[in-house]
Amino acid sequence: MTPASKLFDLSGRTALVTGSSAGIGFALAGGLASAGARIVLNGRNTGNLARAADALRAQGAFVLTMPFDVTDGAAVIEGVAAIEAECGAIDILVNNAGMQLRAPLEKFAEADWHRLMKTNVDSVFLVGQAVARHMIDRGRGKIINVCSVQSELGRPNIAPYTASKGAVKMLTKGMAIDWGPHGLQVNGLGPGYFKTELNQALVDNPEFTQWLVNHTPSRRWGDVQDLVGAAIFLASDASNFVNGHILYVDGGVTATL
Repeated sequence: MTPASKLFDLSGRTALVTGSSAGIGFALAGGLASAGARIVLNGRNTGNLARAADALRAQGAFVLTMPFDVTDGAAVIEGVAAIEAECGAIDILVNNAGMQLRAPLEKFAEADWHRLMKTNVDSVFLVGQAVARHMIDRGRGKIINVCSVQSELGRPNIAPYTASKGAVKMLTKGMAIDWGPHGLQVNGLGPGYFKTELNQALVDNPEFTQWLVNHTPSRRWGDVQDLVGAAIFLASDASNFVNGHILYVDGGVTATL
């Protein structure tokens, strides 16, 4: 019998985390590093990536950076190939890059719709496909797509975001169906409402915060560290028979009206 601690050990594995210079991506990268993984940080701003890498190295993590645009198919293929050549096999992929734009749907600009979809959905397809091609050849791999409670629930003025995260949920299931026979596990991590830069406007709104606390069984905002255990589970051998599942870490928001 494998000891429980060994099931969650990521020593010797390399994890690529997109959109990881801040917020949830940075927290997930640090969490995977704490379980023993080598980390490759990704983003478009090299300065932000360098600062994030230095912060993780100060905590004892092994960290490399690979800046490329996750919405550019050619750049993604080139970046993933460079990681495979220079850093070794990508064992774990966390598709975290994402954005939020808020406006009433009837006023939502077409250009903003396409920008949001490219960032939230196209990136998951492009990076997931590029990494999976290598994983399939090896017969193993873990892919975690960052979904949202908005993969299940709506709120005013964020219909395009809700549509994008619903698409990520279903793309996750499709990836699991197509790539599961090749030894890959593809699952989603669904954060609830977390105190991040993406949600800063809501965090700063006392009325919304009061509403959220009253409608969350755990009666608080999420902290990014609340996501670490779930990410390690989905990245580790502990989840070897978990595939196509969306694990919501939301304080109970999706359980209540």
